[in-house]
Amino acid sequence: MVMEMMAIPGISCEEGRIAEYVRKQLRGAGVPAEAIKMDRAHQKTPTTGDVGNLVLKLPGRGAPAVRRAPRRVLMAHLDTVPICVGSRPVWKQGPGFAEGYVESASPQTGLGADDRAGAAVVLDTALATLRREEHPPLTFFWTVQEEIGIQGVRQASLGLLGRPRLAFNFDGGSPCKLTRGATGGYRLTIDVHGVAAHAGGAPEFGVSAIAIASLAIAELQQNGWHGAIRKGRQQGTSNVGTIEGGAATNVVTDHVRLRAEARSPDSKFRQRIVTQIEKAFARAAATTKNVAGQSGRVSFEGGLDYESFYLEDDDPSLLAAEEAVRRVGGQPLRFFSNGGLDANWMTPRGIPTVTLGCGQLYQHTTEERLDVARFHEACQIARLLAWEAGT
Repeated sequence: MVMEMMAIPGISCEEGRIAEYVRKQLRGAGVPAEAIKMDRAHQKTPTTGDVGNLVLKLPGRGAPAVRRAPRRVLMAHLDTVPICVGSRPVWKQGPGFAEGYVESASPQTGLGADDRAGAAVVLDTALATLRREEHPPLTFFWTVQEEIGIQGVRQASLGLLGRPRLAFNFDGGSPCKLTRGATGGYRLTIDVHGVAAHAGGAPEFGVSAIAIASLAIAELQQNGWHGAIRKGRQQGTSNVGTIEGGAATNVVTDHVRLRAEARSPDSKFRQRIVTQIEKAFARAAATTKNVAGQSGRVSFEGGLDYESFYLEDDDPSLLAAEEAVRRVGGQPLRFFSNGGLDANWMTPRGIPTVTLGCGQLYQHTTEERLDVARFHEACQIARLLAWEAGT
């Protein structure tokens, strides 16, 4: 199943085919069509997608105490990054992999184990649950648009989940790594405007938008506000990720657009990073002038992608995850992530969520692999979390 899922294209906003695969698997196992819900999150996100989040909610079965137990949700995101389009999963043996590993047969693509492995763990648990005579109330939740700022969960109709008290997200890394917190992220678009001129005949009348952007980035780098940032006890990161503009080498470029981000678990320090980025670009624009005294100008558009979160030591989901990891012979490791997760929006929206890995390695690269033994371990852990751990 996971091999089939990794081979299905489905970047952010184009998850329709993989969502249909999940739906068909559930229908084939006997789930009525009306029990499978799709919300309209994709119509509310900044970039409209072709499908919303998928939800299967099951009532508890068996003894009264089990039927009345707190509801729990298992979740994973369906989308992959663009480099995974065209993945052709193949299983291989290799040193250090007890049950082998999976990689893409195409050297130009990633595998897509992030997060099709997580989606497969959740689907495997759902199908196994349908064969059981006893289990607590359960919700299975497959999300969209995680890779472009966690947009699917941010706009999700969480009422469809049935008020879960325990929440487990399956994403990248080792199944023993329990992500109990993550940083917050802010993204911004920077438009730099200069003055066009002929680059050979009259360059002195031009104000280069590229030069302005270069000076601003150089200032940020030199002053420790680009890349890994540490100022006293505060820390975070920033990155200028894309720059677009220009039409020809013989024209002084009058406009470029950059996309950047700032991250920090401390919201005030994150805003300080954003402010430093804006000030650097404003200074570069003001001081870059042509012979007529004209200078450049900049404008900014940005917003919060996701807020940071942190689960307390006694959080029920965290404790249940630790119990499940120990029961399969693992040693749980509490972890704080510098990347965003669906849990970044689940938790502030009232559903504290712990994230576990599924054996993914080297995500978002052409070297991506899936450790098969760790994937099977994640499936075992997921079943324990669905049926027993933390009860």
